[in-house]
Amino acid sequence: MKIIVIVILTAVFCLYPLFGQGSAAENGRNADLIQGEEHFIHNRPEDALPFLQQAFVADQTHIQGALYLAMAYEQLEQLDEALAIYRMILPSGGEQSALIACNMGNIYFRTGRSSLAEQFYSQAIRFDPLYSPAWLNRANLRIRNGALREAIPDYERYLSLEPASSQRPQIEQLLGLIRQEFAAQDIRRLMAEEAARADAERRQQLIDQLAASLQAQADEAEGIAAGAEELSGYVSEFELE
Repeated sequence: MKIIVIVILTAVFCLYPLFGQGSAAENGRNADLIQGEEHFIHNRPEDALPFLQQAFVADQTHIQGALYLAMAYEQLEQLDEALAIYRMILPSGGEQSALIACNMGNIYFRTGRSSLAEQFYSQAIRFDPLYSPAWLNRANLRIRNGALREAIPDYERYLSLEPASSQRPQIEQLLGLIRQEFAAQDIRRLMAEEAARADAERRQQLIDQLAASLQAQADEAEGIAAGAEELSGYVSEFELE
C-alpha cells in the first residue's frame, strides 16, 4: 500500500498533571516533594530527581509526586525506571490513570514495542474516553504500523475532542490522503475484477470453440466409420454365363 505520509507533530508526551496548589500540609506534600517539584517545573530534572526519589521513598502513595519522579526519569532517558514507577502507581492512579497509561504507551512507542504501546493507549482511553492525547497517539501509532483504516476513527475522535487543535490542518490533510488511497484501491480492485472476468469469458469462449471443433471432428469420423461398415457388408454376386 503506497501512501504519502505526513508527519504529525504531536506532543508524544501526554499532559503533565496539574501542579499542586495550596500549602504543603493541605496537599500532604513533604519538603523533598516541594523542592523536587520546583526543580521539575523549571525543567531541571537532574536537580529534581534526588528530591523526588526521597519523597517517593517517604510516601509511595502520593500519586502526583510519583508522577513527577517517573517523568523526571523519562526526561533523563531512564525509561526502565520510569516504567517501573508507572507500573507501581497505575492500579491506584485514580484521576491520573489515563495519563499514567498514556505515558507508559509513549515509552513503549519510543522503544519500538508497538503492541504494548497500543495496549496502553487503549487502556488510557478506557480509563477516560475524553482523554484526547491517547486518541492522537494511538492514531499516530496505527499510521506507523500501516493500520490506516483503524487510524481514521482515532483521528476523528481526537478532532472532535480538540476542535481548535493546531494540528487540525495536518490531520485533515492526512485523512484526505488516506481516503484517496482507499478510493484508488477500490478502483484498482474493480478494474482487476473486470479484467479477470473478461479473461475468464475469453477462455470460456476458446474452450467452447475447441470443444465444438472436436465434436464436429468426432461426428465426421463417426459418419465415415458407419459408411465403411455398410460397404464391408455389401457383397457383389457375379453370375457365370
